[in-house]
Amino acid sequence: MAMPKRKSSKMKRRQRQAHNRYEGVQATFCKECGAPVAPHTVCKACGMYKGQQVLTVEQPK
Repeated sequence: MAMPKRKSSKMKRRQRQAHNRYEGVQATFCKECGAPVAPHTVCKACGMYKGQQVLTVEQPK
């Protein structure tokens, strides 16, 4: 069985195990219309970003 030559540091061990704790990007909700939106992204439903109208979105008829 292989034996390590040196002790692994706490930082290296935590870097190796970090991918086990990653849960992905959490969806947030638009403050204007309540639709789910990725963080730091313009809302596709209403076109708002940080309280400002950025895109003009046509409403379905």
